[in-house]
Amino acid sequence: MSVTLYSLGAAQEVTGSKHVFEVDGKTYLVDCGAFQGRRKEADQKNRQFDYPAKDIEAVILTHGHYDHCGLIPVLTQKGFKKNIYTTPATRDLANLVMMDSAHIQARDAQYWQKQSKKKNETFDWKPLYDENDVVQATSQFVTVSYNREMFIGPNVKIEFFDAGHILGSAMVLVTIVDAKKEKDETGSRDVRILYTGDIGRTGKAIVRDPAINIPAPDYIIMESTYGNRKHEETAVAIEDLRKAAQHAIDHKGKVIIPAFAIERTQEILYYLHLLVDKGRLPNIPIYVDSPMATNATSIFRVHQECYDEETRNAFLDHHKNPFGFNALSFIASVEESKSLNEKEGPMIIISADGMCEFGRVVHHIANNIQNSNNTVLIVGYMAENTLGRRLRDGESDVRIFGDWYKVKAKISTINAFSAHADYTEMTKWLDAIDTSKLKNIFMVHGEPEAQQYFTQYLWEHDYKHVTVVEYKKTYPLL
Repeated sequence: MSVTLYSLGAAQEVTGSKHVFEVDGKTYLVDCGAFQGRRKEADQKNRQFDYPAKDIEAVILTHGHYDHCGLIPVLTQKGFKKNIYTTPATRDLANLVMMDSAHIQARDAQYWQKQSKKKNETFDWKPLYDENDVVQATSQFVTVSYNREMFIGPNVKIEFFDAGHILGSAMVLVTIVDAKKEKDETGSRDVRILYTGDIGRTGKAIVRDPAINIPAPDYIIMESTYGNRKHEETAVAIEDLRKAAQHAIDHKGKVIIPAFAIERTQEILYYLHLLVDKGRLPNIPIYVDSPMATNATSIFRVHQECYDEETRNAFLDHHKNPFGFNALSFIASVEESKSLNEKEGPMIIISADGMCEFGRVVHHIANNIQNSNNTVLIVGYMAENTLGRRLRDGESDVRIFGDWYKVKAKISTINAFSAHADYTEMTKWLDAIDTSKLKNIFMVHGEPEAQQYFTQYLWEHDYKHVTVVEYKKTYPLL
């Protein structure tokens, strides 16, 4: 029996997760995510994905973020007809994310078609996929609950464990049964490969902590997004959120929060509700300006099986909705979104996308960035070359929609709201699981500088065998 590993995305970069393992020539794909970053670069990279879809035995999806599920419809478009395994909550969120992407691509195509006609230019850009491709992809999903084993191919079975990252997120333990392999000291012939997907933090709102009751893996394919950065404590982050809102109240300003529609938006709403409920913050109008976030919040309400005990008790015992309260409004139409620019503060606007490259949040930043009474509050990871990264890094002038804007608004960053564990938290998680059989850690989903730092940190904590995965390089496991 032969087992090999290689990566088609998120190798020495953060987004576009696509990792492959082959067992005796049969191919299994873990995640099929889109690359996120500057628009032109992202489009080019996503179009370069041309893997022979018909050769894939099965797809395993760890969670519903766009950089993990966004190119699944490309597979079905290219002839992939087999199963896509994931958790029930991820199925629902991934369907929402992929359909939203199809809608955005269709609107972009219409927009650029009109612009080209005005300039009498040839237009040949086409969406990567459409709604029909998403419908086909979703029809191939097979849901598997946490802690349930399922065979997905000859001698290959999987089991999902809660990753504590977003609703429905999972680590997947791939077990390969080799009848010809000599039994180890435990009497097992199994080879276990643990894909972490994205690992969450302990003590996060809404979702449970990352699972630690996992059978001892031989290999771990582990993310490293925050391999060289440490988060603040959650209590500090909540206080920073309160201060930003209070600043808006005191100066009649606006707080613009770029947030991904899934998980981050719901978490921010949860903490704002908590601050108001406990009297630490006066009522302030809060607008969620993202149709996708509105739909995602509805999915969060449905999948209570993924909640931690505190959130579940709030629903079941006290009948409280942690995602909704009197000061909160969900914005649906474009007209309503535009009207927010005419309203005076104080107010908080939470809008997608999280990296400030697409969506309504870009318009809100353009309209509010030159007012010193306003705040742009960065609450998550910003990829290289994105508007969000340039704001976070303190650039004094930024280009938006082709025009230059002076950055006069206050730019604040809260790292503790990240859904990713930092390097110390990931190491504590490693210490908590059974690593008695661990032969190697394969590091993915991180920028080179972060991975170099994290590798050294792990070595200092007695994890001596760490390999930074290179794009398309093959790593034999058996």
